[in-house]
Amino acid sequence: MIDVINNLISYMSYPFVRYALAAGIMVALCSSLLGVILVLKRYSFIGDGLSHVAFGAMAVAAVLSVSNEMIVVMPITIICAIILLKKGQNAGVNGDAALAMFSVGAMAVGYLLLNMFSTSANIAGDVCSTLFGSTSILTLNKSDVILCVIMSAVVIGLFVFLYNRVFAVTFDENFAKATGINTKTYNLIIALITAVIIVLAMNMVGALLTSALIVFPALSAMQVQKSFRGVIVCSAVISVAAAFVGIMASMLFSTPVGATIVVANIVIFFIFFIAGKR
Repeated sequence: MIDVINNLISYMSYPFVRYALAAGIMVALCSSLLGVILVLKRYSFIGDGLSHVAFGAMAVAAVLSVSNEMIVVMPITIICAIILLKKGQNAGVNGDAALAMFSVGAMAVGYLLLNMFSTSANIAGDVCSTLFGSTSILTLNKSDVILCVIMSAVVIGLFVFLYNRVFAVTFDENFAKATGINTKTYNLIIALITAVIIVLAMNMVGALLTSALIVFPALSAMQVQKSFRGVIVCSAVISVAAAFVGIMASMLFSTPVGATIVVANIVIFFIFFIAGKR
């Protein structure tokens, strides 16, 4: 045990570890706040669908040899988030059908493009690391961390500033509309925040595991907390703790970062589930 603690202390002396923890904690915090809203609005699967869309966008950016993938990934993900949160009403397609179309279609197109046009010699490895996460969070440089912190701070600031109205729209959208709240605007803001978080989280846990980062902390908090504010605070604490434990454990045991963070969230969920039953 003492050796483990000494190893953790020694790891903290490396800049790349501090960068990974800073980015991971900020993304985890934002994901937990967003996750509570999406779970309560029954939009949990949107995170999964948008992560597949982001994968397709990253494939397009890779084929076009775009140096900054976020220039391509972020706008495409935002557009799809807006369409999905409107449940495809403008297109005459139900929400779950639209989600399936975007999710499967983006994955297929992305994988096809990578196989046809990618110049990488290890396509399978690139796809696997994008889907399930890799050590990319441990290779972040200072500018990446600064961008991640700034975008996360904007998301948290919006959430705090719009807390009361987001609360109203989340629990009873029809009542909020009757009281004069422009629910379309706030749903649009939720869509934008969702897209930003999905893109940020992909560097940490990969496309397929991103939805777990959004859903698990919220569900864990709901096992022991009954108030909206209590769930928000508890979810944030759980998400940050799971991200910290997952990142450090992945370095100690040489496991994939994304999968380790998700497993930490699963363990915490079962602990809170049992505690809630008692």
